[in-house]
Amino acid sequence: MNIDLHQASEACTLPTMERPLRVAEFDRLFATAAADAERLGPQTARIALPPRPELAATAADLVVRETQCCSFFAFALTATGGRLHLDVTVPESQIEVLDAIVGWVERARAA
Repeated sequence: MNIDLHQASEACTLPTMERPLRVAEFDRLFATAAADAERLGPQTARIALPPRPELAATAADLVVRETQCCSFFAFALTATGGRLHLDVTVPESQIEVLDAIVGWVERARAA
């Protein structure tokens, strides 16, 4: 993937040397688990994931660490009715980052 979400926002505090590793973690999550991404609104997207406990744990760990460096993100991981969703919400100033995430999931699904 040729995207670095951490460069997309000056609000990110993740050290530059760690950014490729974090991007690789999202690459793995999206490539192996993301089923679909849909926009719920201009500032929110929902990523459907397979409802597996180990995947929920991996996604939760990743998004908790992501909010430590990019505090503008709001993530909600929900398991209900045999489904697992990761909702991503950003402020209006970060809509381009959300657009990039939706595109990232779509490209990962197509690959």
